[in-house]
Amino acid sequence: MTDTPSRTDTLRISIAQLNPTVGDVTGNLAKAREARAEAAAHGADLVMLTELFISGYPPEDLVLKPAFLKACLTAVEELAAETADGGPGVVIGFPRQCEAGRHNSVALLDGGKIVAIRDKVDLPNYGEFDEKRVFVAGDMPGPVNFRGVRIGIPICEDIWGDLGVCETLAESGAEILLSPNGSPYYRGKVDVRHQVVLRQVIETGLPMVYANQLGGQDELVFDGASFAFNADKTLAFQMSQFEQTQYVSTWKRSADGWRCDSGPVSKIPTAEEADYRACMLGFRDYVNKNGFKSVVLGLSGGIDSAICAAIAVDALGEERVRTVMLPYRYTSQESFTDAEACAKALGCHYDTVPIAEPVEGFLSALSEMFEGTESGITEENLQSRTRGTILMAISNKFGSMVVTTGNKSEMSVGYATLYGDMNGGFNPIKDLYKMQVYALSAWRNSHVPPGALGPSGEVIPANILSKAPSAELRPNQTDQDSLPPYPVLDDILECLVEKEMSVDEIVARGHDIATVHRVEHLLYLAEYKRRQSAPGVKITKKNFGRDRRYPITNRFRDR
Repeated sequence: MTDTPSRTDTLRISIAQLNPTVGDVTGNLAKAREARAEAAAHGADLVMLTELFISGYPPEDLVLKPAFLKACLTAVEELAAETADGGPGVVIGFPRQCEAGRHNSVALLDGGKIVAIRDKVDLPNYGEFDEKRVFVAGDMPGPVNFRGVRIGIPICEDIWGDLGVCETLAESGAEILLSPNGSPYYRGKVDVRHQVVLRQVIETGLPMVYANQLGGQDELVFDGASFAFNADKTLAFQMSQFEQTQYVSTWKRSADGWRCDSGPVSKIPTAEEADYRACMLGFRDYVNKNGFKSVVLGLSGGIDSAICAAIAVDALGEERVRTVMLPYRYTSQESFTDAEACAKALGCHYDTVPIAEPVEGFLSALSEMFEGTESGITEENLQSRTRGTILMAISNKFGSMVVTTGNKSEMSVGYATLYGDMNGGFNPIKDLYKMQVYALSAWRNSHVPPGALGPSGEVIPANILSKAPSAELRPNQTDQDSLPPYPVLDDILECLVEKEMSVDEIVARGHDIATVHRVEHLLYLAEYKRRQSAPGVKITKKNFGRDRRYPITNRFRDR
């Protein structure tokens, strides 16, 4: 007599959209246990966690360390043993070592043991992904049998690529597809994911559950927004974006296959709200997961430091944010007024530390060497570097992380000072162009994002949004003395960076060829600065660092 699993016609799947921490195997195991207990309390049969959940994603070269892989396997085995209690089974991602090499894997746990393991087939090797460095591809998978239901478990890129993983699962008898993902945010990503899943639903004729990780990991932000589509292409449920949550979906078998009872459909935020919340989540997790109790930033009275202060207060609360005005002789009264008003509106700590004495000290020390030379950018940069040194001293004294505040437009063309305003541990607006900074600042003045700890109302004074931006390193200076108008600059940069367009193509959009050539030259020239810059939240499809890896030594120009 064969032992055949009994058939079930109802399956309750709990999707756990949680925030793991890379390397915190013990903490991630605790989160998995809590998710299973939550699922059991709501009558779930199976709890679904995300890609490489037990290790945190992406673990990068941590998986090259045998002790780390052993810790991950031990944790999965402990969780498997706990399923002997008759409660929900578990789908959980983990890295594993076998004779063939290291795999990005998922385990099905039930009845006190690891019932099945499946390995990721399609390893992404583009943009922020380089899994082929550390993992080997798995074999084409078949479905796993969970309490009489044949479930296919394609892992993340297995549904994004063209290797036919989902078709193979369907052809080998899968009845439903559960896809654990570690899909980072960029603007408009939810719609992209929907289209990816719909393509697989159409090709296989099977419903699919898409579970995505939540939380910040260095530059990357995982925005959750898990969902499912029925086989008839209807949206079964949509979980919230940027929020840790868990939802039990009920699936019923019919003559036409499995179908999910209609569940909640959370509203997906607008582009401005999504970008702001991504910056907030990425910043919060970077600070908290790395153990910083507080942050400090220079508040100049300009738009970039103002929005960084707002993000910091929204992410951490006013009591954990210190702002410092660092004035010199070129600092206008308008900047004093705006900086103080911004700090007051946000409710955060505000100090003033004049820099005249240390700047004059540096100039005095260098006066003999600089005798007979013209005063210029060197003396301007001394102001910025003095400010950077003072902020780092405050950081050392009080243990606060320095927040650096340069936007993507400035970082693109090198309009920033190494060891000066580039000092800091993290930059929440590193991947926002200048005009996007203005748009998000205006949005924040009219909205309080969910989960924000900051106040409502106008937190960035209107005058900051309306006045001409200036570094205030010399009399009557504005950014446009050195750069094209920001709407022009941002469009050229987006063409060069995100779209890799040629100079001729950019000129065809109506831009002056000399301006395009100059911006391209500055972009290439500033690579050495960007290599030394702080990490920052990825918002666009191509951020500096993970996505765009240009050489520092580079003589190519598109002429």
